[in-house]
Amino acid sequence: MNINAIVQLITVCAIPLIFAITMHEAAHGYVARRFGDATAWAMGRVTLNPVKHIDPFGTIILPALMLAASAAAGGPGFLFGWAKPVPVNFSALRNPKRDMIWVALAGPLCNLCQAILWGIVLKLLLVAGVQEEFFLRMAVWGVNINIFLMAFNLIPIPPLDGGRVAVGVLPWSIGRYIDRLEPYGMWIVIALCFIGGASFLVEPLVRFGQAVVSLFAGI
Repeated sequence: MNINAIVQLITVCAIPLIFAITMHEAAHGYVARRFGDATAWAMGRVTLNPVKHIDPFGTIILPALMLAASAAAGGPGFLFGWAKPVPVNFSALRNPKRDMIWVALAGPLCNLCQAILWGIVLKLLLVAGVQEEFFLRMAVWGVNINIFLMAFNLIPIPPLDGGRVAVGVLPWSIGRYIDRLEPYGMWIVIALCFIGGASFLVEPLVRFGQAVVSLFAGI
């Protein structure tokens, strides 16, 4: 793949990725405020302005490097990244154990909604007979990026959202052991990715996301 094709692929993915990541974080802050914690609101993080959420390395540099590397190798391309985490003071929530579940779920649910919207856009483009490859590929990436981020973040290991959900759902006698994993959580997730264990958790959620998008968008 030549340099122009790599640049085009990065350009196609840029808008879906930036909004997938930043709206994910804004959703956490919005729901936290609804349940009593205004920390993110006071810091101006409950906004759809991507600039407020962009992490220069996690939102721009790393995804671009990963996509360029996989595209140069002839693969379909792979994207992963993160935004600046939205601060949430769980102790300020009206019912911390219960409310943390909704705060944590807000991000993945936001990604699922975005995947549905991109799916509807793709369906409309196809029905209208649009032949412009750039917009078709952007819509496809919009679906795939958001489904993957939803699924990945629901891995039940803190600090991922699924870990917060698990701590909130399970009795504290069990949940506290999951909560203690947080300082090591990302290392555990990285190790699972290397040995293929993460796919065991992610793939069923990806299939669920695809089924939901298919149901609502008809693709």
